Amino acid sequence: MEAAYSVRGQFVDIINRRIFPAKIEVNQGSIQSVDPLPSAPMRYLLPGFVDAHVHIESSLLIPSSFARLAVLHGTVATVSDPHEIANVSGMEGIKFMVENGRKSDFKFFFGAPSCVPATPFETAGARITAAQIEQLFVDGTVHYLAEMMNWPGVLANDPEVVSKIEVAKKYGKPVDGHAPGLRGKEAAQYAAAGITTDHECIHLEEGRDRIRNGMKVAIREGSAAKNFDALIDLLDESPDHVFFCSDDKHPDSLLEGHINQLAARAISRGKDLFDVLRAACLNPVLHYDLPVGLLRESDPADFIVVEDLRDFRVLETYINGKLVAKAGRSILAHTNCLPVTTFAAQTLTGDAFALTHKGGPARVIQAMDRQLITQELLLTVPAREGKVIASTDIDCLKIAVINRYETTAPPQVALINGFGFLRGAIASSVAHDSHNILVVGVSDEDMARAVNLIVANQGGLAAVDGELENVLPLQVAGLMSSDDAFVVAQHYTTLDKMAKKMGSTLQSPFMTLSFMALLVIPALKLSDKGLFNGNTFQFTQVFDSDLTNTP
Repeated sequence: MEAAYSVRGQFVDIINRRIFPAKIEVNQGSIQSVDPLPSAPMRYLLPGFVDAHVHIESSLLIPSSFARLAVLHGTVATVSDPHEIANVSGMEGIKFMVENGRKSDFKFFFGAPSCVPATPFETAGARITAAQIEQLFVDGTVHYLAEMMNWPGVLANDPEVVSKIEVAKKYGKPVDGHAPGLRGKEAAQYAAAGITTDHECIHLEEGRDRIRNGMKVAIREGSAAKNFDALIDLLDESPDHVFFCSDDKHPDSLLEGHINQLAARAISRGKDLFDVLRAACLNPVLHYDLPVGLLRESDPADFIVVEDLRDFRVLETYINGKLVAKAGRSILAHTNCLPVTTFAAQTLTGDAFALTHKGGPARVIQAMDRQLITQELLLTVPAREGKVIASTDIDCLKIAVINRYETTAPPQVALINGFGFLRGAIASSVAHDSHNILVVGVSDEDMARAVNLIVANQGGLAAVDGELENVLPLQVAGLMSSDDAFVVAQHYTTLDKMAKKMGSTLQSPFMTLSFMALLVIPALKLSDKGLFNGNTFQFTQVFDSDLTNTP
């Protein structure tokens, strides 16, 4: 336990909406007292930031490595859904996340994944039952029921869905939501089932709808999905019902900033300081009943020292009284872990990505920059010898999903617009939610080369451009690297730049790619079982005799 000490500065009392010079006395990891002073240094003392919804796996870092970067920006805790590794490795994956998180001083609060597999329309590596979720609550492993993505099941009173929600209620735990686009009576029914939050709102009225129904809205700003600008005015209307979250954040952007960036942006938009800090520091702690300090006497000494209340440049971060970051340097140590392998997929040749042209227009996925949703396009696409070929002129490339859990399953191939590649291919074993292998490319041969790099490394991110090949191995379930956080961030930055040199104008090509198999987000996605319409929750076809060209 840390020795007793004191920290002086301008004390930010969020609850009572006041700022005054003070001295914080810390003893045995807790706040012993907050003592007003006649004067104090012009630096500000406030509770640490909390990410109210994040998948640690999407940082490509194991939890202890994620923490090394997060504390640089004043984050002391996360509300973390281990849904990604659970889809790959089941209960063992959840156990890995919890145990690795415990190796760090950082405060990880994991949830019980509610939708593993996410849908019956894809192949995952595991299944999590209501009985297993109850065991996680009994063991004290988890703190809440993580995002209930199966909103159709909630509305239809699906017995399995209902049983999972009832388990959370039995143990007095909150239930997170995930219902993009749900409005009106259906949104009210969803909330009435016991769903308490949603991080999938992309329009202001959607957020207002959630709050009217008693839910909290987590304003998301991650590496791909960016909803801050659309939703931030909710803070003026309902400051007690708003959180900040990242959801999915790649290591390069985590290196640059975290929740502190959202606080600074909110202040730059003229939002009230104390409302902003409620969303960034208090509301998640109160909603989830987290043992995270709020700078009250006897609280855990989880707090930060910032240079000002405009940019929130973090000078020091403390967790349980321990200094974990200072002056841009992380004091948390890197921890090693053993690889977790989960690959049965075999290497492929370019012939595996052939797509027969059946005449007429093709149904094409349109990827949207900074969004998880997609649109459906109808395009006339070129062919050679009866097979579809990619067209960089109209930005119509091939996309494929390869089942990682079986050795003989053929790739499912479709078409995609929005990636903008002029040459080459990128591939990833991070493919929400089942994490099969995803690849987008200009040629079948390059797609095969990129996929084979993933298979050879038993998981990773890969890019192929002419003779140049680059791969970031993800040794833990094909989702996370066991390497040091700063090394992973640098490698990822190199890959990202390579993808953009190949022609992509997307802000985050690899993050966007990872969501092209996320069937629970409309409108058109691809699984290892085929092209999927997320609006109707049914499979569809690339070529359909009833299709007509869009105007």
